Amino acid sequence: MPAPPARPVESRRLWIAFTLASLAAVVLGAFVCTRSGIPAAVWGRNLAAWGIGALAAAALVRWAGPRTLAAILILTPIAVASTLLFPGQDGVRRWVAAGPVQINVAMLLLPAFVVGLCFADGRRVWAWGAALGVQVLLVVQPDASQAAALALAFVVAAVGGPAFRGKTAMVAAALALMVLAWMRPDPLAPVPEVEEIVALAFAASALLGGLCLLALAAVSAAPAWATLGHAEPAVRRGGRALSMLLLVWAIFPWLGAFPVPLIGVGPSPVIGAWLGVGLLCAGLKTR
Repeated sequence: MPAPPARPVESRRLWIAFTLASLAAVVLGAFVCTRSGIPAAVWGRNLAAWGIGALAAAALVRWAGPRTLAAILILTPIAVASTLLFPGQDGVRRWVAAGPVQINVAMLLLPAFVVGLCFADGRRVWAWGAALGVQVLLVVQPDASQAAALALAFVVAAVGGPAFRGKTAMVAAALALMVLAWMRPDPLAPVPEVEEIVALAFAASALLGGLCLLALAAVSAAPAWATLGHAEPAVRRGGRALSMLLLVWAIFPWLGAFPVPLIGVGPSPVIGAWLGVGLLCAGLKTR
């Protein structure tokens, strides 16, 4: 991502849109928790994560460069693989322990990873192989929601992207791994403030539930909307791929016991979404 900055207006537009939408989602989630008797020590983690994520995203906008991109593409598979070293819950291994907090590594790193995949040029064919490696790890964990999110973002990133031998086969493999992940048993029971937070909101009032859905829709749409008219195809693909990932995050809790991003309690998707937006804003400024 070479200097100098090219389209700072679009970067500001994405930053403002995501700031407003994500803050609304986190605040709505906190309000639903208070209405449902969830202690502040639990839902307060999301508010803290929102601030930490915003600072991390700002750092990416200011300092991200080619080495940052390479580091994200290399370290994400390693970090996701590290989850297999932890015992997990009922045989499901998606987390790395950081003191009292359990970090969902995929939700923390996949947003920046899919943006980085779109920014990878034809010389970084290995990055697409790394994405398939992450898919395999998500099947092993298992995590059907993240496997689906990555697979569909992979397809969006591939359409119009750099041509290389085996690209079609890689897309087919990503989709096949998504199906395989859904065939794996997932014994975890839902936690109300994590996976069922939208249901809690609708139980309180139809208006509150509707506002939660609108906030999730706005968060998901912001990257694609902000990059829609950009001249650089890689930036447009990055916006669409990130929006696809966030949209799958928002939809799939209706299909199983999967975390609701930003509104549900869990710092990993809050910080992760910010990291994806930060890397995309860095690309908007420099491409």
